[in-house]
This record gives sequence, C-alpha cells and structure tokens, in this order.
Amino acid sequence: MPVQIIGMIQPHEVSETIPRRGPAVDPAYVRVFAQAHEHAGFDRILVPASSSSPDTLLTLTYAALATQNVKFLLAHRPGFVAPTLAARQLATLDHYTGGRLAVHYITGGSDADQQRDGDFLSHDERYARTDEYLTLLRRVWTEDKPFDHEGRYYRVKGATSEVKPLQQPYVPIFFGGASAPALEVAGRHADVYALWGESLAQAGDLVRRVRGEAARHGRSIDFSISFRPILGRTEDEAWAKAERILADTRRQQVHIAHARGAGPQQSEGARRLLADAAQGDRVDERLWTAIARETGGRSNSTALVGTPEQVADALLQYYDLGITSFLVRGFDPLADAIDYGRELLPLVRAKVAERDAALALKKAA
Repeated sequence: MPVQIIGMIQPHEVSETIPRRGPAVDPAYVRVFAQAHEHAGFDRILVPASSSSPDTLLTLTYAALATQNVKFLLAHRPGFVAPTLAARQLATLDHYTGGRLAVHYITGGSDADQQRDGDFLSHDERYARTDEYLTLLRRVWTEDKPFDHEGRYYRVKGATSEVKPLQQPYVPIFFGGASAPALEVAGRHADVYALWGESLAQAGDLVRRVRGEAARHGRSIDFSISFRPILGRTEDEAWAKAERILADTRRQQVHIAHARGAGPQQSEGARRLLADAAQGDRVDERLWTAIARETGGRSNSTALVGTPEQVADALLQYYDLGITSFLVRGFDPLADAIDYGRELLPLVRAKVAERDAALALKKAA
C-alpha cells in the first residue's frame, strides 16, 4: 500500500545542534517551514507538544492557513481539557482545515514534564485516564443523541455536540507508548500506532505485540516510525556528517546539562532506544544511535545514515514489517526538509510501489 511520509514543524528554529534564537513564536518561520514541507511532497506534518511549548492547536491552525493540501498531525495531551471540549475543538478544526487533521495522543512518559502542568497522576493512571478520554471523544464524535457517562476520571450528563468531524467516522487517532498499559490503550483506540526509530528486531516485535492487542478487540491497526535521516552523496560523506552532528550536539551545553541532570527519559520508548544504543552507535548497518545515547533517549533521536538510495532501502525494510508511515525530520530542520523532498521522498515512494507491484504479481501467479 502507498506510504505516508510525515514531517515535523516547530514554532521556532531549534534542534539538538541549533540553539533557539529569537522569540518562542516566529510566525514567518512557521509559515515558511510548513510551506517547505508542502512543496517537498510530505503527506502530513506533526506539530509536537511539551509542557513549555507554544500552543499546538494555534500553531497548527496558523500553518494550515499558510498551506493548501498538506495534512497535519496535532500532538495533544489528554487530561488538560475536558474530552467533550476537546472533541468540539478538534471537530471544528477538522472543518476549518478541510479534513486535513489527525491527532497524536501523547499520554506522557515523564512525571516531571506532566507535573509542570499540574498533572500528578502516576504513569499507569495517566494511561487509564487516556483510555477513558478517548472513549468519550469517540462517543461525542459518533453519537447523535445526548449521553451520560460516569467513570473514574470523567463524569458528564447529556453530553452532545452539534459539530461532528468532517472526516468520518472521526478524526484519525495516532497513539504512542511502549509500556503494557499503553499497548492496551492502543489496541482499543488507535488507527495508527507510532514507534520511535528502533532496530528492525525491536520494531518487528512491537508491531506484532500491538497487532495482537488490536486483534483482541476485533480491530486492525496501521504503524508509523520516526527517524532522523542523515544523507550524503556518498556513504562516507553521510557518516562524516553524522559525526559533525554529534560534535555539535555535545557543544549544546543546555541539552547535555539537561540530559545529565535529569537522567535518561523515563518512558518505555526511551528505554527501548537506549537498549538499541547499548549495542553500539551503529545497528542494522544504517541505524545510528549516538544522539539517543547522548541525550538520554529523548524524543525520536535515532538516525538512518547513508546516501538517499541507501536510506530509502533501509526504510523499505521497515515497510516489510508492516510499517506504512515514516516520520522523517532532520537536525537542520528546514534545510533537511527541503533536501528530503529532492531525492529521499521520491525514492521511498518508488521503491514501495515496486515492492507492492512485485508482491501483487507473486500473488497472481
């Protein structure tokens, strides 16, 4: 099946190798960044969230106004607004964007980050709340008559909404989290399960486990995985670029001090990235784990390194595991998005089309 290629924008220029300059909200940068992704041929753009970042709903709205066709993926943390209100907000935004919205529900793997916003539930309690939250969201989106709900975290009476999503039956649900409670929630609710950039062995194992959880509820599920491609005209050039990125990351003392002061990220996803990193900086030939190790497993920090052809071939191996969405972003975010559009994205799509055609012929034989 065709792949979906997802990029990522932020409200200001920053990365592991680039210190933030200027204001927290840079409208001109957001506009150019979103348009660059659209022109490069990305299918969808993630707007990420943290407890200190500018509002994601408003950032996505601004980016949508600056573009025409590219779709969006809103990072949304359950628990900070009522699910009935969120359902109306998201359905309304789906209309204003012309059905270009999907939502990635991030329950939160860091107690410290959650507590900055006043959330003191434990890890497992947060996932139980997310389960109830998504249940309510979907009911508001799909039920025509007012309903009552009384659960552990939410109680509503006569809940209803005059606005339903433009996309039917509801706005697509992306979901992440690798712990056992997270996988249970994914199996019940997710349309797309999102992995960080793990090794082929770890990713394949997680795909099988999530499929099993979804099957328990009579559901099927799609998969997305995130990488930071590092491209060069030759393989040696790409690996040399990777080493420069590592050196630049180490020079960003604010990142390294934060990572050392707080220790490794708490989430199961981070633990899995660090487990891959423990095998060495290079895993599965192209997977580079040095930045994940350096930053304590924070965020999607593993890279695929090589020529565009080699990186496309590496992504195809994940496609063979059943992963059909690739989130790719660079360490030089705007320039890399443009660069990916020139060669990497067309190559990935062409190789997937060739693989699908070959499989179709094999089945027909």
